[in-house]
Amino acid sequence: MRSLLTILIVDDEPGIRRSLGESLSEEGYAVLKAERGEQALELLENSDPDSIHLMLLDVWLPGIDGLETLQRAKTLRPELPVVMISGHGNIDTAMQSTRLGAFDFLEKPVDLDRLLLVVSNALKQRHLEQENLRLQHEVNQDRFFMAESPAMKRLLADVKLVAPTEGRVLLTGENGSGKEEVARLIHDQSSRAKGPFVEVNCAAIPEELIESELFGHQKGAFTGAIRDQKGKFREAHGGTLFLDEVGDMSLKTQAKVLRALQEGRIEPVGGGGAVGVDVRVIAATNKDLTEEIKAGRFREDLFFRLAVVPLRVPPLRERPEELIQMAEAFLARFARSYGRPPKRLAPEARETLLRHDWPGNVRELKNLMERALILGRGLELGSRDLGPLATRHLAEPDPFTFPEFPSIREARDWFESIYIQRELKLQNGNMTRVADRLGLDRSNLYKRMKALGVEAREP
Repeated sequence: MRSLLTILIVDDEPGIRRSLGESLSEEGYAVLKAERGEQALELLENSDPDSIHLMLLDVWLPGIDGLETLQRAKTLRPELPVVMISGHGNIDTAMQSTRLGAFDFLEKPVDLDRLLLVVSNALKQRHLEQENLRLQHEVNQDRFFMAESPAMKRLLADVKLVAPTEGRVLLTGENGSGKEEVARLIHDQSSRAKGPFVEVNCAAIPEELIESELFGHQKGAFTGAIRDQKGKFREAHGGTLFLDEVGDMSLKTQAKVLRALQEGRIEPVGGGGAVGVDVRVIAATNKDLTEEIKAGRFREDLFFRLAVVPLRVPPLRERPEELIQMAEAFLARFARSYGRPPKRLAPEARETLLRHDWPGNVRELKNLMERALILGRGLELGSRDLGPLATRHLAEPDPFTFPEFPSIREARDWFESIYIQRELKLQNGNMTRVADRLGLDRSNLYKRMKALGVEAREP
């Protein structure tokens, strides 16, 4: 594929342009030439982004010099590798070139073996960066950001505005709608992207352990504390701390989180002195925190600290424009993951998906597509391959009629989902009473509901 790689030579000396061009052409590269910086910039501005793969740029040029040309070229094409060439090279010029984004610096007369090695390394680096961008794009596609619906377009536009700032964000939305993925997207587009992204599920951690989980503890602070623990705030230092289901924190823990946000310092359980932390906090909840405040279950001062920028993540039923596209993307992803041939949705299956109201949102769709890919017999998936979608609703099934299942595990999950939803309805959404009725710890109940795609009901 070497013949597809094009190198732009920018030098005011015809002999240099000719000798470098001949050497590179012999190695199989395509060559473009320019004698002035203005001419090179015009070529970059008017050509396809993938038509020029590297630029060899002389420092001393008539008109705008090489350093200014480099600076403008990097504005036009940030991904373009540039190798600087100079007959009057010095350390200061080389360092300035590097600061402006040059890949390397060569002195005249140019050693051709050295030139070919630098060119090869620069092109390899460009390929690696492009591959990294491609993989990052795949990761994002594996999330749920299709942005075909007006609701998602508005959300992602807001994310683009808030991500580069340090403002705290409160994400609201139903279970499974993708609040964590939005939080990760904000982190990835922020100046903290190279720092850690640390998630804490406040609903899944027992009350007696959540302070230790957030703020850390000293060895011996309580039974079982056999070593020091940093805590999530310190783990997220320099990055982002994502507090999921923040509405489930106790008032005592809320007070300590408020103090940490106000002072930028935390104190581990068991003492040891306050420790400064630099974190951006993004919180998420499926509850109406204004109602929680009225009921005395959430601190108003903490709400205002967390909700500097409130963003609502729309449920899947408000995004019908991207539903089929997302389903097909999940099918393709799981086909690659399991080494299976790709499968497509039959028209009847598409209609079934569009009729469903998706109480489990994106998580339910993702799990459903994985199940369909694994259990579907043919290359085209029909309605029978999608499972009992209608049974995800709160309506109780006829005890003598129920759907067909491919395995006892599927049947068990279906019954467990219906049973939990029934108890949620009977207990008016009170998770503590539901957990007692089912004989489960509250945190284990949350985990099981998340796995089944069951949404918690507001009391």
